[in-house]
Amino acid sequence: MRTAKFRIGQVVRHRVYPFRGVIFDVDPVFANTEEWYASIPPEIRPNKDQPFYHLLAENAESTYIAYVSEQNLLPDESGKPVGHPQVGDMFGEFKNGGYTPRNRPVN
Repeated sequence: MRTAKFRIGQVVRHRVYPFRGVIFDVDPVFANTEEWYASIPPEIRPNKDQPFYHLLAENAESTYIAYVSEQNLLPDESGKPVGHPQVGDMFGEFKNGGYTPRNRPVN
């Protein structure tokens, strides 16, 4: 098992697809369904034995939750915050390209 390369609160972008997001959880190895895994085209299907990240993601059209392998993520160097509506529920200040996780639930 490898150590995660990215951290909670870090803004990242997908290596292939045009979306970016902020990491809100990390699985040390693949922890999604086999059906989800099989739906990925074989030529770009990632190995399961690496960290997988849960993202509050956005693209030009929408916001959503994404589950992405470490090999398919790169640091986002735009310096821009993520426009997902749940960012404020999980994170506080945006600073230096990342977010500070909240220590308590938002009322």
